[in-house]
Amino acid sequence: MTSALDALRQDFIGTVIEPGTPAYDGARRTALAFGTPDVVLRPAGASDVRRAIRFAAAERIPLAVRGGGHAFAGFGTLDAGAVLDLSNLADVEVDAETGRVRVGGGATWAQVTTALAPHDLVISSGDTSSVGVGGLTLSGGIGWLVREHGLTLDSLVAAEIVTADAAVRTVDADRHPELFWALRGGGGNFGVVTSFEFQARPGAGVRFGRIAFPADEVGAVLPGWADVMRAAPHELTSIVNLANPFGGGREAPVEVVVAVHGEEASAADRVLEPIRRLGTIVADDVTQHRYSDILVDGAMLPPGLRISASNAFVARGGARAAMEILARRARDEAPPAIAVRSLGGAMSQVPPDATAFGHRSAEFLVVIAAAGPEAVVGAATGRIRDIWRELGPHVDGAYANFLDTATAADVEAVYPPQTLRRLRGIKRRYDPGNVFAGNHNVTPAPANTAEPALR
Repeated sequence: MTSALDALRQDFIGTVIEPGTPAYDGARRTALAFGTPDVVLRPAGASDVRRAIRFAAAERIPLAVRGGGHAFAGFGTLDAGAVLDLSNLADVEVDAETGRVRVGGGATWAQVTTALAPHDLVISSGDTSSVGVGGLTLSGGIGWLVREHGLTLDSLVAAEIVTADAAVRTVDADRHPELFWALRGGGGNFGVVTSFEFQARPGAGVRFGRIAFPADEVGAVLPGWADVMRAAPHELTSIVNLANPFGGGREAPVEVVVAVHGEEASAADRVLEPIRRLGTIVADDVTQHRYSDILVDGAMLPPGLRISASNAFVARGGARAAMEILARRARDEAPPAIAVRSLGGAMSQVPPDATAFGHRSAEFLVVIAAAGPEAVVGAATGRIRDIWRELGPHVDGAYANFLDTATAADVEAVYPPQTLRRLRGIKRRYDPGNVFAGNHNVTPAPANTAEPALR
């Protein structure tokens, strides 16, 4: 590999980082995972990305693509091969008149929201400022505006991508429409996106905060909250946090976090009134914020600790039973952390086959997590498995961005059968050698299968 790296350096404009150099220890890890790659490449533009892809192909080594580096499954690094770190591709260009925003493939949401705030514009994003735009967008994008403006990928209007053949393509509804469809939900399976173009929306103000209730009222609060959210106006998005290990575990307050998009306090109070009536309020800190200020910072996971994260969508008709189970299990001895996210609204108004995100009808997303040393996470594994077993009849599917594993079963949960078949056909066309396998991997369809239908 040494001679190949020497040849790469002659044309590579960006940075080449190898083991033993001062920058390597920081470059080899992501926010949530540690790796020992043979080389970390930080491209300066699409031409460098092309060179990196050709280098990995010629050397027949695995290639990990890193945006923000927050994948629970550790996709942004590896133990042998090359890491393509896009952090230098982070420019954000805002056209205030049209609301169009061009974002570099290595930008984080902190960089995007900071650029949008002076123009009073927003893009539906996740809820963590240091998360990368690329990973979040390509697999969905569920955050505080999901009910008002849909998934992050629903705001995507075009992208520049370098595919496995090292070709640079601009994709949108008219140019390579099948690839554009696949990018919106298909993850990093189809190439390296060097820039995204979004349509931003006006209004960067949001009423945001938490309304907390006693832990022993969870049996009434959680099912009641689900009923409220099913009928709530789209400008309200909410998450319920149960059994917060840092807030008392099973005795932690039931924390209902709310975001009401808009500036007017009285209107927000009317929207929030049904939630405030759910139980005995022990804390209420809902106030006005700029959208850019409500995204939390993501910390780097210290050595020796890990996070276990799993999730599923609540199936239609399963909300009441699922909430009752979760309310009861949150009061177990030493329960894991449980979060329930409200969906629906604008997300559900996009046809299920319009993008490669196939879970449009879901009203809620349940996330169960444990964090700490291996012994702590291991001890929680059985309890988490028991909860999922009980929830089984009432949930289906999974959201890729909240999974810490990438098994074949995970892939089948993330992509409904028809979606997966279509993605495999597109994968065969643009990445037949499965160069981009460090993800929830969609394997190429066999050569004798029919081409995917273009819609």
